[in-house]
Amino acid sequence: MNSLYFIGIDIGTQGARVVILDETGNQHAAAEEVFQLSGRSREEQSPVEWWESCQRLVPAALAQLPDPQQVKAIAVTSTSGTIIPIDKQYNPLHPAIMYSDPRSAEEAKRCKDVAERSNVKGYKAFNASSGLPKMCWYLHHFPEKKEQLHQFIHAADFINGRLSGIYEVTDYTNAMKSGYDLHNNSWPAYITEELGIRPLWLQKVRPSGEPVAFILPELAKQWGLKADVVITTGITDGCASQVASGAVSPGQWNTTIGTTLVIKGVTATELIDASGAIYNHRHPSGYWMPGGASNTGADWVSSLFEGQDLNELGKKAGQLLPVEAMAWPLLQRGERFPFVAPGARGFWPDDQPAELIFAACMEGVAFIERYAYLQIKRLSGEKIDNIFSAGGGSNSDTWLRIRSAVLNKPVKKMKNVTGAAGAAVLAASKTHFRSLEEAAARMVHPELTVEPDPALIEPYRKKYQLFIDELTKRKILP
Repeated sequence: MNSLYFIGIDIGTQGARVVILDETGNQHAAAEEVFQLSGRSREEQSPVEWWESCQRLVPAALAQLPDPQQVKAIAVTSTSGTIIPIDKQYNPLHPAIMYSDPRSAEEAKRCKDVAERSNVKGYKAFNASSGLPKMCWYLHHFPEKKEQLHQFIHAADFINGRLSGIYEVTDYTNAMKSGYDLHNNSWPAYITEELGIRPLWLQKVRPSGEPVAFILPELAKQWGLKADVVITTGITDGCASQVASGAVSPGQWNTTIGTTLVIKGVTATELIDASGAIYNHRHPSGYWMPGGASNTGADWVSSLFEGQDLNELGKKAGQLLPVEAMAWPLLQRGERFPFVAPGARGFWPDDQPAELIFAACMEGVAFIERYAYLQIKRLSGEKIDNIFSAGGGSNSDTWLRIRSAVLNKPVKKMKNVTGAAGAAVLAASKTHFRSLEEAAARMVHPELTVEPDPALIEPYRKKYQLFIDELTKRKILP
C-alpha cells in the first residue's frame, strides 16, 4: 500500500519552509528558503512574495516524492497577529502588517480599554503585536481605502486563499488576537460598534485543521496533484510547534527552550490567570490550549559563553550536579511568565569556573520551568502527565537531565518540531484521522526520553525552595 502524504507550509518572519510527512510521521521531503529582508521587514512584508516562495518550494518538495498523486491535504502556519487588508479581487491593499510592527501601540491601548469595558469573556490583553489593533491602525492611517477594503485576513489565510480560492475563512488560533470570542464563537459587538470595523471585514472562524476546499484545479495540474487535495484551516506558528511536539491531549505539555522559554499544553477547562501571564487558545476538539512565554530562555548561552565548546562545557557541568551556586540567567530587565515582574533582574556568579556557572544557569532555567508547571497545576487543578521538549535547549543531555530531576517527571525530546511539521500533522488531523489527538499519536514520536535521576530529585527539591527564597528576598516574588 502506498503512503499518503500531508504537506505543511510555514511562512515565518525570515523565510518559508515546506515539509511533507506520511501518515506515520516520517518526513519524505522538505524545502526552504530565506526571504530577502529589508529594514522595514519587521513592520511590513509582501504577501505576494510569500506566495511566490511557496510556488518554488512546494514543487521542489514534491519532486522528492515517489508519487505526488498520493498527497491528500495541505495546511499552513504563519505568524500570529499579522494582518493583511485585501480588496474584492483578493489582492493586498497594503503590505502585510507584521506582528512585530510596534506602530499600533496606541490603537492597542484603545482596544484593550474597550474590550475590558465590555462583557466579553475572551481575549482582552491586546498589545501592538495583536491583530485587532493593526486593523484599527490601518483604518486610521488609510481612511481613503475603506471602500476598496473587502476583508482583513491573517498571514496563513492569504496562502490558503492562493491555494484554494477561499479567503473568508480563518481559524481559532489566528482569530483570537483579532478579538474573536472563543467562548461564544462570535465576533464581539464592541469590535463593530466601538472600533468601527464593519462586520463584512471580519472572517468566518472555524477550528484549526477543518477542511475548507479542494486545491484550485490549475494548481493541481501545475504541481501534478490530484484534484481532490484538501486545503484545511490554518494555525499560528506557536500552536503549530505545539502540535509538532505532540502535546495535543489534556495533561500533555510542551516546553520549548529557544531564545525564550515557551510552555504550551492542553487542559479540559480554561485556565484563568489574573496576572495575565497565561492566555488560552482554543483546541480544535473543544479543549483549551493555555501557555505563556518567559523572558528567561537560552539566550544567555551565547552571551555568557561565546566562543566556548558548549558540548565540552555541558559534559563538565554534568559532573557537578547539583551545584551550590544560585543563578537566574535573565538577561533583560523584567519577567512576564510564569510570573509578572517588570523590574526583575537576573543574577549569576561571575567568579566561578565556567562549567559551574554553566550548570547553575541551566538549573535556574529549570527552576523557572518548575515554577510554571506548579502554577499551571494550581490554576487548572488538572494533572500534568507528559512533558515534551523542543528548541535548542533540548539538545543538551545535561540540561535534559537537570530538567527531568527538577520537574520529577520524564522529559521527552521530540524528533521533528518545526512549525511546518506541525502544519503537516494538522493537515492529516481531519482528512485522514478523526482528530488532532489521533493524528499526533500516530505521527509524532520522541527521539529520546529522559527519566528523573533518583540521586538528584531530593537535592533539587531543596535547591528549588532556596531559589524561590532568593527571588522572594530580592522582592521579585511576593
